[in-house]
Amino acid sequence: MSEPTENNATQQGEENKLIAERRAKLADIREQRNAFPNTFRRADYAQDLQNELGEKDKDTLEELDRRASVAGRIMAKRGPFLVLQDMSGSIQAYVDKKQLPAAQLPEIKTWDIGDIIGCTGPVHKSGKGDLYVYMEKVELLTKSLRPLPDKFHGLKDQEMRYRQRYVDLIMSPESRDVFKTRSKMISFMRNYFDGEDFMEVETPMMHTIPGGATARPFITHHNTLDMDMYLRVAPELYLKRLVVGGFERVYEINRNFRNEGLSTRHNPEFTMVEFYQAYADYKDLMNLTEDMLRKMAQSVLGTTTLVNTVRDAEGEVVKTIEYDLAQPFARISVFDSILQYCPEIKAEDISDLASARKVAEGLGIKLKDIYGLGKVQMEIFDEVVEKHLIQPTFITEYPTEVSPLARRNNDNPFVTDRFEFFVGGREIANGFSELNDAEDQAERFQAQVAEKDAGDDEAMHFDADYVTALEYGLPPTAGEGIGIDRLVMLFTDSPTIRDVLLFPHMRPQA
Repeated sequence: MSEPTENNATQQGEENKLIAERRAKLADIREQRNAFPNTFRRADYAQDLQNELGEKDKDTLEELDRRASVAGRIMAKRGPFLVLQDMSGSIQAYVDKKQLPAAQLPEIKTWDIGDIIGCTGPVHKSGKGDLYVYMEKVELLTKSLRPLPDKFHGLKDQEMRYRQRYVDLIMSPESRDVFKTRSKMISFMRNYFDGEDFMEVETPMMHTIPGGATARPFITHHNTLDMDMYLRVAPELYLKRLVVGGFERVYEINRNFRNEGLSTRHNPEFTMVEFYQAYADYKDLMNLTEDMLRKMAQSVLGTTTLVNTVRDAEGEVVKTIEYDLAQPFARISVFDSILQYCPEIKAEDISDLASARKVAEGLGIKLKDIYGLGKVQMEIFDEVVEKHLIQPTFITEYPTEVSPLARRNNDNPFVTDRFEFFVGGREIANGFSELNDAEDQAERFQAQVAEKDAGDDEAMHFDADYVTALEYGLPPTAGEGIGIDRLVMLFTDSPTIRDVLLFPHMRPQA
């Protein structure tokens, strides 16, 4: 174990030496001028110049005399050429000792990889066919005090990629592309809902009563009011209050907080889009979801076919999976899916509580005494079905026992008009026809309170004001929440939720 420690100490010592050298360079600059000027103004982005001029030959560029002002981080030095990186891409800058002021040349020689500069001059093309800005004026804008990782390896430590996302973004175009895709997806959602006459709204993030989902909340304290409050686990109950108030189509792209575990699919805070449509049911929202995701893929990725890779523990690709969003999404009930994916289970085995408990216990599932038939069925579903839901699938008809806010099915009150959407074995969305019977809602809240008193930390509280809102009349409504983080994982072929969060939660370093 001593060798890695010695290597780490050596690497740390070398890094400290480099930092000390850069600090000394910065001290020299401070003695001569303002070390962090803010007067340079960029007029051009690297990628725009590549798009505009990349296909032109050297002679044409000479005649064109296109002048540019670019700024960016020095990512490499290639003789007299500096490779600059900005938010759009990369372009080279050429240092001509005969063109630049002689007094500036000694400082230019001290510039390091990672420094940020601005330069102005005509755009030319090198003998290798690369665009470059022939620097007539150049200025150091920011001195980088820490050396960047080796350009060929970047940040090899996965944990450090998440802890120091700023370095990861500097070094990894793949990481930058993930978050550009995420931004485009969210922009598409806004445009889609706006185009369907939904209104974007904002609802409270601190609640006096946690509600809208079965989850353990984070608790905070309001000093002036001297009362505990809860970070929202879902915006659902507030959004439905707005439908009561007459805003018949609303959506919110929201941050939610659930005091639960960390995993490749879970982060304590996460982003959802939640939306509600009056005079619609859960089938309408399944159709909307299918249409939106199909159009989103085509708009953002240029194709309706998504490709995800499955890797082993060493990171080697085991197989690839294709999802063709142009094809109709499968739809199957919770009950039928258990029978389909676990043929040894018969319908009669999960149709009454005693038999269903035996099935669950035979699968090694630990059950609480308070679980009814619906909850036991869902435990079996989670164990034997969810992992098989690889292709886009809507699972429907969730038991009423586990759906306290959903409308009961007219033909079978044991289940609700609810669905969850799965792709790649992950739940992406949850939606249902809303329960708008105030008396039924009050009874279900009471049942949730009983479960909480019996030890279920995720059961809901009784929200009297929400019941009051329903008593004024909620029109027939359907609502849905889509997990944006998991959707981005799907669209960007990212194996863990941390890859699609700019700053995922992690334990503090010692």
